[in-house]
Amino acid sequence: MSTVLIVEDEQHLADGLRFNLEAEGYQAEVAGDGETALELLTAHPGRYHAVVLDVMLPGIDGFAVASELRKSGQFVPVLILTAMGRAEDVLRGFEAGADDYLPKPFELAILLARLRGLLRRRRWLLDGQTSNGLPVTEDPADRITRGDRLTLEDQFHFDGKTIDFAALQIRAGERIIPLTLMEANLLRHLVQHSGRNVSRKSLLEEVWGLHEDTDTRAIDNFIVRLRRYIEAEPSQPKHLLTVRGIGYRFVAEPEK
Repeated sequence: MSTVLIVEDEQHLADGLRFNLEAEGYQAEVAGDGETALELLTAHPGRYHAVVLDVMLPGIDGFAVASELRKSGQFVPVLILTAMGRAEDVLRGFEAGADDYLPKPFELAILLARLRGLLRRRRWLLDGQTSNGLPVTEDPADRITRGDRLTLEDQFHFDGKTIDFAALQIRAGERIIPLTLMEANLLRHLVQHSGRNVSRKSLLEEVWGLHEDTDTRAIDNFIVRLRRYIEAEPSQPKHLLTVRGIGYRFVAEPEK
């Protein structure tokens, strides 16, 4: 039985979610604030299989909860709940390490479907993935994607590096660089369009499904991180290029 932690400060919403999740066969627990949620999650690693996390919380907000979880090495799937799906909230949530989002108010059927998707992919990865000859633990296995629609073979090789999209990591010799969910989805999309210019706006829309007007330069922070992973000199990139006034272009084999 999967155990879900609901982090919601509005008691009636928390109680309603717990009732409905339990009716669906889940074990559900509730934390009314971010501090309590972090205490539960860090004191019992592996106890929870997913977290439904409201963004607006008293004290430590949902963004900080997700960020602290990832910093502590926990990658339990996190579904954030945002007010009316505001693009700025979604982007901040992705930056913090959230795996999916749902705008409030939401339909229960949609929340359950998203939750099942997170747990299903988690089980699939736990059953089938290995890393360095050892079973994958919660780290890569729990990073679940809402971007499964972006198809690409599980591994992509270039310049002595291997991007393993299934295990969510980059291998460069003996070095292994773990990828967050959003980093992997973004990198996969750029690789799919290798050699072509990709606008920031299209990245937001096609990778993350964000269609509201927002500052498309928010994507730049993700690009900076990806360059640290794949470039020999991140300040002088050869693979992940900026196209001034447009966006970015991935080049697997740059001209020498």
